[in-house]
Amino acid sequence: MVSDARAGGQNGTGVLLDTRGKLFLTLSALFCTALVVGDIIGGKLTGVPFFGEVRFLSVGFITFPITFLLTDLLNEFYGKKAARTVTFVGLGMAVFTLIILTVAVAVPWHPETLEPEWGGLTPVPYDAVFSSGRRILVASMVAYVFAQLLDIAVFHKLKSITHGKLLWLRATGSTVVSQLLDTIVIQSLVWNENLDVPKLINLILTSWIGKILIALLLTPLIYAGHAFVERVLKIEPQKPDEAT
Repeated sequence: MVSDARAGGQNGTGVLLDTRGKLFLTLSALFCTALVVGDIIGGKLTGVPFFGEVRFLSVGFITFPITFLLTDLLNEFYGKKAARTVTFVGLGMAVFTLIILTVAVAVPWHPETLEPEWGGLTPVPYDAVFSSGRRILVASMVAYVFAQLLDIAVFHKLKSITHGKLLWLRATGSTVVSQLLDTIVIQSLVWNENLDVPKLINLILTSWIGKILIALLLTPLIYAGHAFVERVLKIEPQKPDEAT
């Protein structure tokens, strides 16, 4: 493993050619993609049955199980410092996406696309979708950094307290705390002008409780993911005193 890493460095490709580096790169790329895609699609609200009534839920919720698993693996196998690095890389990708969307919406349409007989995409639906995406991205960036850093801190605190045991507790516990903050901030910033207070509270509670339930349901997958990384990829998790 060490010789492979050194060989990669000598070839100018760096140590990311080893298994641990490849996994980190893959997890980071998937995390950033899920984060940005979730923000772009989040402007659509669907309805879910919840305690006898149909409640609001953003479809951005689709990416939550993915980011939940990825955050746990990054925290567990690469430690607090690496998880924070991915957090700020994710923020950078969100800012980059916001810039691209802003430019894309601002670029003028070709005159032919404004004619009534034009059968392709038109300004009204395009601008409505991507302008909404920009608003969600801004709100997400505000909520994301604080919630993600809180998640990392709580995860490693629980890992230290339990001496690296009770994986489900630190994975779910950190999510319960951080996602409450994330959900309140992002839903309030995105929907405060479109939903009255009762509906906004409805949306926040549904999203937050849904995230907790998913976190609990994904516990077997978390253990399976950890087993795969440790037994197949032969990568050891960070010890509590190393996860800095």
